[in-house]
Amino acid sequence: MTEIIEESIVSEGGLNFVEQEIKDDLAAGKNGGRLSTRFPPEPNGYLHIGHAKAFIMDFGVAEKFGGTCNLRFDDTNPQKEDTEYVNAIMRDIHWLGYDWGNRLYYASDYFQQLYDLAVRMIKEGKAYVDEQTSEQIASQKGTPTEPGTNSPFRDRPVEENLDLFARMNAGEFDEGSMVLRAKIDMANSNMHFRDPIMYRIIKTPHWRTGTTWKVYPMYDFAHGQSDYFEGVTHSICTLEFVPHRPLYEYFVKELADESYCPRQIEFNRLNLTYTVMSKRKLLQLVKENLVNGWDDPRMPTLCGLRRRGYTPSAIKDFVNRIGYTKYEALNHIELLEHAVREDLNKTATRVSAVVNPVKLIITNYPEDKEERFLMDNNPENLEEGKHEMPFTRELWIEREDFMENPPKKFFRMSPDKEVRLKSAYIVRCTGYKKNENGEIEEIYAEYDPETRSGLPGSDRKVKGTLHWVSVPYAKAVEVRDYDRLFAVENPSAEEGDFRDLLNPNSLITRNNVMIEPWAAENVKEEAHFQFTRLGYYTVDPDTTADHIVFNKTIGLKDTWAKEQKKSTK
Repeated sequence: MTEIIEESIVSEGGLNFVEQEIKDDLAAGKNGGRLSTRFPPEPNGYLHIGHAKAFIMDFGVAEKFGGTCNLRFDDTNPQKEDTEYVNAIMRDIHWLGYDWGNRLYYASDYFQQLYDLAVRMIKEGKAYVDEQTSEQIASQKGTPTEPGTNSPFRDRPVEENLDLFARMNAGEFDEGSMVLRAKIDMANSNMHFRDPIMYRIIKTPHWRTGTTWKVYPMYDFAHGQSDYFEGVTHSICTLEFVPHRPLYEYFVKELADESYCPRQIEFNRLNLTYTVMSKRKLLQLVKENLVNGWDDPRMPTLCGLRRRGYTPSAIKDFVNRIGYTKYEALNHIELLEHAVREDLNKTATRVSAVVNPVKLIITNYPEDKEERFLMDNNPENLEEGKHEMPFTRELWIEREDFMENPPKKFFRMSPDKEVRLKSAYIVRCTGYKKNENGEIEEIYAEYDPETRSGLPGSDRKVKGTLHWVSVPYAKAVEVRDYDRLFAVENPSAEEGDFRDLLNPNSLITRNNVMIEPWAAENVKEEAHFQFTRLGYYTVDPDTTADHIVFNKTIGLKDTWAKEQKKSTK
């Protein structure tokens, strides 16, 4: 099982191992002392937080060492690609604060150069057209301990290979009927060297090149060559490409020489508890309507995290904490949540909201009286100022803040007990009324005018403090209470259908949540608030003038910080 770990390995100079290797290459004058990285997403889905770890490295290391970073779309499979994904990927990268300037490229920019290289390799006897089925080719691959067997078409004459390859691209043959393979070594201990496929037939029109091409390059052939054509010096990728590296180097040596040659470096991918990172599985969730689109706040996609209220700085902080290593790890989602809390604690505006309201009537408070109490917008940053909150005879409080027969250590409201209403008065509960179903309908209390917050002598202590909202001024809003999408810690390691592991309570929608009027008047898309005693909430894009929607970003309870405090004792 993958180890759950957050430790990162850094050199004595504070650099991670990728940065250290790049620094060494620059010091040695490789590639003329030039640094150029690239982020090469496939436009067949939305970016998730694992991709963020990758491009934070790609763009970050270029920035740190004075290099450049390209954005290159790996658009070599028109059957799965869409401009929707292209636009979404660019938005997400910009949202995290990175920009590629004028260095936007596509693998399709190099289709002619790649095709010409393939033709050259055919002429040199390094590639051949194979007419076997994919099943037949797979059966001949052998095993890691047993060599493969040669294709019956491996020694086809060069002229015949050239003719067939040209006719493949002309559209004369069906998809799957032929492929172009590199002629390398069917007995090589690295399975990727056993005559890998370079090109396959795809007749779906390409969203950029139309029907110009009927053959499309495979990743292992296109990637390194595209790096070379762009002048990329360091191809930084995840650990699953370690066994591909020799093939990357084999193909790129068809073009490169000692003066310039791209280098591949691998780091561990980001795996997160209670989450799946497979783009195929995420697409399945979207297509089967198991979530509400790619930007569903339960998704690990960057647009989903953004909609939920996660911030770029929190995501970057999380990636920095887990670091880059040479071994796979399963990272705690609690650490990500901790990073989000730390960031929002510094920036989110504090407001009062009552999620499950019950009416509190202060019977000795005049019916026609109103007061205004000043509330700190953020006690962590007093420069953000204060706002006014109206206080009236009738208030909304949380239903859970009242008990008829409380246990000994219940310090909220109960009959004959005193509590302080936050920033207002101390009140004593004098009674309550139930409806015909036996539910509490109204709670009654009396206030002590001498205990108004801020007045001399008003510092009398009581153990409980409750938040509240004025009934006449409260605004009813919708709150979408999000939890983890999966009910098990490591869904990827579980047997069976991953969809059976979904958390049935990952979304609870609450209507008629009461918020204070200042909050209702200051909503704007993606604004962050801390609802007092409840958690952090973000304004959802579905919000309109008549219908305000908040997404619950994260609760206040920080299990990560608590566990870390325990471990240091």
